[in-house]
Amino acid sequence: MSTKLIDANNLIKSFGNFVAVDNIDLAVNRGEVVGFLGPNGAGKSTTMKMLTGFLEPDSGKILINNIDLKLYPLQAKQLIGYLPEGAPSYSDMEVSEFLSFVGKMRGIDDRNTLNNRLEDMANQINLKDVWNRPIETLSKGFKRRVGIAQALIHDPDILILDEPTDGLDPNQKHEMRNLIKTISKNKAIVISTHILEEVEAVCSRAVIIANGKLLANEKPENLGKNLNQKSVMSILVSNKIDSTISKEIKANFKNNKIEVQTIDNSYCKILIEGDEKNLELNKILTQLKKQKLNVVEAFFVRPSLDEIFRVITQNK
Repeated sequence: MSTKLIDANNLIKSFGNFVAVDNIDLAVNRGEVVGFLGPNGAGKSTTMKMLTGFLEPDSGKILINNIDLKLYPLQAKQLIGYLPEGAPSYSDMEVSEFLSFVGKMRGIDDRNTLNNRLEDMANQINLKDVWNRPIETLSKGFKRRVGIAQALIHDPDILILDEPTDGLDPNQKHEMRNLIKTISKNKAIVISTHILEEVEAVCSRAVIIANGKLLANEKPENLGKNLNQKSVMSILVSNKIDSTISKEIKANFKNNKIEVQTIDNSYCKILIEGDEKNLELNKILTQLKKQKLNVVEAFFVRPSLDEIFRVITQNK
């Protein structure tokens, strides 16, 4: 059983003079969920279409479980489930009819096997309430669920999902994220999303592109480490801090940006900004004790994924 299920190298795709994807590499192992992030027009959907064989790259090579996608497209595509943007379907078909059709097209010839897969989709994707309804009568959220079910019907090793939770309500998004986490153990999954909390919730790795170029490829928690962002230490004290004490604190940390906030009559918060390696907790606590301040808690406030995303995509 191969570990590396997607191995794409030096992918380039242009439309006329516009370079949509510019020399991108992407490898995804079994058991990984990769969040694919980028501004509108960054090249995410184009890359996903190349990974699934819907678009042929101008140059570069894509291996799907060691199968060359260009040389052996049918064998490679059998291993892939794809939810494209818009999730096209035969809208006059009932949900059960459409998924049965897709299952047969995906090579599920045995009736019992197909019925079992259909039952799994009805339960896993919560489609029972609309199982016998025409797709054209469904809400956007249910249509999205049908699109996810058609990508999963043949139980592929690889899932490429373009905005899988688009149109789902908060409860449905939670269910979908749990499903992705559950099935990811034996699959390689790539998710394009604009929802950064989704990356933190389900993804083991985040890939960020902008203007067709790969800008970051890290675990979500490691994305901000090389950005030279200032860190902020937040210190909560169970004291009032008047203007005199505030001036003394700022004088003791004159090389740092200091902000003192009053929380209520009993607590204040001190925010000290600087390079994390130079913000030594013991020295800071010693200085605050000299001011007879009682420290309740102290921790670093790290940049949010939103902030990191803006810095990466705007600065490069």
